[in-house]
Amino acid sequence: MTLYGAGIIFFSFFYTAVVFNPEETAENLKKYGGFIPGIRPGKATETYLDYVLTRVTVIGAAYLAVICLLPEFVVAQMGITALALGGTSLLIVVNVTMDTVTQIQSHLLAHQYGDLIKKAKLKGARNR
Repeated sequence: MTLYGAGIIFFSFFYTAVVFNPEETAENLKKYGGFIPGIRPGKATETYLDYVLTRVTVIGAAYLAVICLLPEFVVAQMGITALALGGTSLLIVVNVTMDTVTQIQSHLLAHQYGDLIKKAKLKGARNR
């Protein structure tokens, strides 16, 4: 279980390092005129983004480790051998559910905008 938890934490940091580059983000903010209030553009922004990213990743990695290890501890302490839903399975189920809800919401929103555009065009056509 220790190796499992260490793997979760390591890969959380690894994935974050691969996906998000604070140096590139700070440079893009500076290039396009964006800024973080109270933080100077450039190196100070990069340092701030790295600081915030590290803190968020530590909290997120700890949360993931707890969620994945909690069912394992329950099984080990209570001696239950037929626990059907482990920590990784729970994460997958929650992620798929959240993704499905997001897709449904975006579809409904696009449908509402489509109806709004149709109504606007019809209303404009009558005025001419």
